[in-house]
Amino acid sequence: MQSNKKGALAFIFVTLLIDIMGWGLIIPVMAELISQLKGIPVNEASPYGSYLLIAFAGMQFLCAPLMGNLSDRYGRRPILLLSLLGFGIDYIILALAPSYGWLFFGRIIAGLTGASFTTATAYIADISTDETARAKNFGLIGAAFGLGFVLGPVLGGALATFGLRAPFYAAAILCLINCLYGYFLLPESLAKENRRPFEWKRANPIGSLKFFNRHPEIAGLGIAFFLIYLGAQAVQSNWNFFTQYRFGWSNSMVGWSLGVVGVLVGGVQAGLTRVIVPKLGNERSIYAGLGLYTIGLVLFAFANQSWMMFAFLVPYCLGGICGPSLQSVIAGHVPSNQQGELQGALTSLMSLTAVFGPFIMNESFAYFTSAKAPFHFPGIHFALGAVFMGLSIILIKRVFMYEKKHPEAGPVEEKQMATEMPLH
Repeated sequence: MQSNKKGALAFIFVTLLIDIMGWGLIIPVMAELISQLKGIPVNEASPYGSYLLIAFAGMQFLCAPLMGNLSDRYGRRPILLLSLLGFGIDYIILALAPSYGWLFFGRIIAGLTGASFTTATAYIADISTDETARAKNFGLIGAAFGLGFVLGPVLGGALATFGLRAPFYAAAILCLINCLYGYFLLPESLAKENRRPFEWKRANPIGSLKFFNRHPEIAGLGIAFFLIYLGAQAVQSNWNFFTQYRFGWSNSMVGWSLGVVGVLVGGVQAGLTRVIVPKLGNERSIYAGLGLYTIGLVLFAFANQSWMMFAFLVPYCLGGICGPSLQSVIAGHVPSNQQGELQGALTSLMSLTAVFGPFIMNESFAYFTSAKAPFHFPGIHFALGAVFMGLSIILIKRVFMYEKKHPEAGPVEEKQMATEMPLH
């Protein structure tokens, strides 16, 4: 049984790795491609980049709960394969796009089927036995993201020398190969006896968010989760636009910088998380990670030399010890047959941050680099991200303090212990 679980984790890791590589391939060239298609400077193109992210995230917000609930009914494997096929089609459309509008259309298709993260996290929850194992296994997602971002952006920057469209063709090939790989080799993780009937009222985005109403003990953690990912949009949605404008980076330099991010994130998630979390525990790991995220964002905001962006990536990426621990804590509050629905609800929150976040971050960057701004501050979006991270720390602290006073509101295991304790 243990051997089967290790094999399943290896399958899902490789699946996510190739998926993220496809995504990472196109990031270095998106800013320049949008700038060319719209015929405007790169800082003015930043809001148009955010609209593409919003199109993807908006569709994912609408459809991720549906995919999560379908995976609870029919299993994780078919939903994951459908998602990968959708991404492959998206990249082909982006590669052939003659205008900005086609980029927008391609992102809508990707958002419609984009359930790979939701289903992968539910898959990992299926085969994890306890809270510590969940934290370690969720760390594999970050490791896949990290390694994918080492290989993807560096290759994307290199392929851009053959033309701005070359990385899109490469991404399409990787995703379609990944789909075939999963079809032949990826086993199903959700046993038939653990599946539940599909319900439309739980598969819509509003119904998905109502999941937190049915589990009020994780509502505060859900809000904190939202704030963390909202703050992270300062980096995710605007890194290429900011660095190309502020420091004149080339596509290749953007790719190399994201490759450094991948090395750091992979090291944190695959190595450091597995050492730090058991020693510190989930709560202190969350605090430490969020503190490092906040420090990193503040440093980015005031960086005035190119090398500083590389140096300041170290504290920011070390903040990644927060993610697996927070995922583990939230998952530990929910029964096993609702993990797909939970991950669908969390993905809906992530999608909302990718709807509001790029608009907030990219628009603020574009405004504070324009002649209309009262002062020039290209790093304004990083400062906003730091504020959101700080707010999440305060909220999580309040949640943990409440649970210590009320054990019945804690994780499933603690609830069972609390109900089994004799009355005095």
